[in-house]
Amino acid sequence: MLQIFEKRASHIPALQRIFLESRQKTFHWLDTSDYNLHDFDHQTEGEFVLVAVLDDEVVGFISLWMPNNFIHHLYIDEKYQHQKIGSKLLEEAINTMNSPITLKCLRNNTKAIDFYKKKGFIETEKGQSAQGEYILFSFSK
Repeated sequence: MLQIFEKRASHIPALQRIFLESRQKTFHWLDTSDYNLHDFDHQTEGEFVLVAVLDDEVVGFISLWMPNNFIHHLYIDEKYQHQKIGSKLLEEAINTMNSPITLKCLRNNTKAIDFYKKKGFIETEKGQSAQGEYILFSFSK
């Protein structure tokens, strides 16, 4: 049975692995050779992290920057994608945060863009980052 709860120290090695492997696969158009396991620690520092656990195995997470109601990361272990785990993590995050909720998504990450649009997020602006063009999405409860 899938459980979602706040990150614990014991989850960190699995979260580091999921974060590294998912970004290397997702951002295939970028040079990911300098990505490493400790990127998770740095990129989620100070964030509220919800973890998805299935049969005692960490299978995904969502990280939230609560002061701005901003979804920073959502990643699911490749073996567990397309099983609604991302949807359940997103739903829990929406229930945890205040409106409006925002997130950025790189323009080349078309799977994520489609996912968020299906969940009711609307495109509010575009911008440029070191990784390329991004879209800012917003969601109101």
